[in-house]
Amino acid sequence: MQEAVNTLMLICAALASLAFGVLVAYGICRAAFAKLRQHAGHLAAQRAQAQMVPPVSQPDSL
Repeated sequence: MQEAVNTLMLICAALASLAFGVLVAYGICRAAFAKLRQHAGHLAAQRAQAQMVPPVSQPDSL
């Protein structure tokens, strides 16, 4: 009986360890994608601002 309880505890500990690892990986991915989304928004704002600036016209010297 004691051996069965030990085996069950070992299985539960292994599953808990796997679940914890999955949750940590999920949190890291969420944080990384949030950072990428912030960076992409910053780049989009820079590009939109750069397109608003009118081009400098060159005088015709012909």
